[in-house]
Amino acid sequence: KKACEKYGVKAVCCSAHGEGGAGARELAREVTALCETGAKLKFAYESSDAIDVKIEKIAKRIYGADGVKFEPKAKKAIEELTAAGFDKLPVCVAKTQYSLSDNAALVGRPTGFTVTVRDIKLRAGAGFLVALSGDILLMPGLGKVPNAENMSINNGIIKGLF
Repeated sequence: KKACEKYGVKAVCCSAHGEGGAGARELAREVTALCETGAKLKFAYESSDAIDVKIEKIAKRIYGADGVKFEPKAKKAIEELTAAGFDKLPVCVAKTQYSLSDNAALVGRPTGFTVTVRDIKLRAGAGFLVALSGDILLMPGLGKVPNAENMSINNGIIKGLF
């Protein structure tokens, strides 16, 4: 909080992970107060923009990239998603957590880089597209029944692990 105050930014602590709803009350109050100020939200792109334009605007305006390179698989996905009517969905970019680029070795906020998009995946249930950038891997979906429910340990022997 003190570090943010130096920059004139208000910060609130949220311990919802450990305390549930009670741990998020202060944050909820602050978000509500900010919403009531009537401040204008500025998006990185328009929902009417083409998929590639949305990704380029994110890369340039948010990450500071010089541009975006779309690999053939990504170009094909853009064509198919647009033809199927999914081009108006919001876009999420999956990239390394170490950098604003798609290169984990370029830590922090680098300059002079191009983001490479290798594929774009539809997440229809969630209502958005995911642009896969660099070597990033997505988490697999989880089943309705956790594997832990079929596991047991008897006398130090684990059963049902696989």
